Amino acid sequence: MPLLQTLDVTVRFGGVTALQDVNIDAEAGRITGLIGPNGAGKTTIFNVITGLQAPTDGQVYIDDRPVTDLPVHRRARLGIARTFQRLEIFGSLTVRENIQVAGEIRRRWSRERFDVNEQTETILERTGLHRLDDAPANTLPTGLARLTELGRALATRPRLLLLDEPGSGLDSAESEAFGHLLGELAADGLGILLVEHDMDLIMEVCEWIHVLDFGVHIAQGTPSQIRKDRKVQEAYLGAGEGTEDLDALVPDDPTVEMEARR
Repeated sequence: MPLLQTLDVTVRFGGVTALQDVNIDAEAGRITGLIGPNGAGKTTIFNVITGLQAPTDGQVYIDDRPVTDLPVHRRARLGIARTFQRLEIFGSLTVRENIQVAGEIRRRWSRERFDVNEQTETILERTGLHRLDDAPANTLPTGLARLTELGRALATRPRLLLLDEPGSGLDSAESEAFGHLLGELAADGLGILLVEHDMDLIMEVCEWIHVLDFGVHIAQGTPSQIRKDRKVQEAYLGAGEGTEDLDALVPDDPTVEMEARR
């Protein structure tokens, strides 16, 4: 049974259909990719899963439990956490404080007993942010700011983590280290749904990949299967005959999704 499942999710904004009957899933202990060209509806499905956007039709399930009508905070308490395509960190707080505040919020309502300071130290060490723990978040380069946002999400002790373009701003070495970190988190049992334009990262860390194009689910499969899927190749820059590898079709610089698809 998948940890996350969406069933026939449709979202319309007036006359624009952002998602049409989308079915995706994500399992505990596995990194699942969600890719597609700009405007495909990736951020929109994240918003539906987390409760920021109500679907026009369809359902969202966590552990086979319908959560479509639950507010954002109730879903968070079921173990859903996310990062955002547009950075959402507390710029006036330090890196450490960004992580601590999330732990403190969880401790207020959770029945679990845990030491927030100890948890914060563990996350700082694991993410490689310990050397910058006292730096104001608004002074960080984009890559480190995204790691801070990830650390804050981890402080909520999620079971399902939705990452929206976390590799943006990372250089090749940082991206490789980030991939290793995601693998470790999945090995610990965390379910990860990853939206990313870095195809090298997606193909390296994901066991299963879903593909959206203009709000329609056009493919799913292993990285090897997705690389060679003709519908996927055509979705990325209108691939022509003779194209055999998706990596060659994806631009290096990620672009913000069209607002109508968010």
